[in-house]
Amino acid sequence: MPHIDYYFATISPYTYIAGTNLETIAAKHGATVTYKPFDIIGIFSQTGGLPPGQRHISRQEYRLMDMERQARKASLPFNLKPMHWPTNPAPSSYAIIAAQATGAGDIGGLVHGFTKACWAGEKDIAENQVIRDVLSEYGFDPDLADKDMLTGAETYAANGEQAVQAGVFGAPFYVTDAGDRFWGQDRLEDLDLTLAGKL
Repeated sequence: MPHIDYYFATISPYTYIAGTNLETIAAKHGATVTYKPFDIIGIFSQTGGLPPGQRHISRQEYRLMDMERQARKASLPFNLKPMHWPTNPAPSSYAIIAAQATGAGDIGGLVHGFTKACWAGEKDIAENQVIRDVLSEYGFDPDLADKDMLTGAETYAANGEQAVQAGVFGAPFYVTDAGDRFWGQDRLEDLDLTLAGKL
């Protein structure tokens, strides 16, 4: 059974645009998925990248155009400049880590729920009530927002370290147990073809 480590950031627009396509692909191939939210700014600093606001103006302009195009292509509502971005991604990431530790529920939907709240819902996903609301919306106990924060923090930090070791430098990023790496929601087709043995 193939396995995919899914590295993502809850404040990443491209993680939002990826939707739940990974879950569709994983189900098609009988693959398991481990969700690994991580600190995207920390990854940039370790792998030679820059936060969007520090990039050359041509890169900033292109990023905005591309985000709009990709959101339209995915038929997703999208706010190019959300009110609560950037925000602290750690609290929502801890909630995802706690939800995954329960061993049940739609984690892929939950990830999409947090990113949708940021990029289409004008909500601050660092706020406790927002986190509780998203957990509830996707069928999880809202009290997970406040449970075992130390484990969440430790796992979040470990995910970042593992990401660098695995060759991850952006989000979303997909790594198979065979070591194949795919960066970006626009490479999900390549992941699908690879799992099918066609690429």
